[in-house]
Amino acid sequence: MKAGKIILFVIAGFALIFSILFFLSVGQTGNTSSIITAIGLAAVGFLFIFFATRMDKAGESTQNVTVNIDLPGEVGMDTIKCESCGGVLTAKDIKLVAGAPMVTCPFCSTTYQLSEEPKW
Repeated sequence: MKAGKIILFVIAGFALIFSILFFLSVGQTGNTSSIITAIGLAAVGFLFIFFATRMDKAGESTQNVTVNIDLPGEVGMDTIKCESCGGVLTAKDIKLVAGAPMVTCPFCSTTYQLSEEPKW
C-alpha cells in the first residue's frame, strides 16, 4: 500500500471513531451540536475511505511493448521439430524471454532456446 493511502485510512478510522463517541455523548448531554459534529465526522470518514480506495485506479497505466526482430539478409523458413518428441513447432510457440528467443513444444512442454548457427 502507498503511504498516502494508509494515511487516508488512518484518518478515516479516527474520524469514524470520534463520530461514534459524539453520537454516544448526545444521550448524556442532549446537545444538538454533538449530533451535527458526529454526522460531519462520519461524512469525512466515509469520504476519506472513498478517496483511499480510488487512489490506485487513478495512478494505473498499462504499457504495451512491441518487439520487432530484424533478421539480417535473406531468411529461409524451415520446419522446426521438437528435439524431444518430434512434434512440429510453429511461430506462435516462440516467445521472447529475457531477450532470448525461446520455443515451447505444445505436445510435450519441453522448452528450448533458439540459437543462430553460423552458415560456414
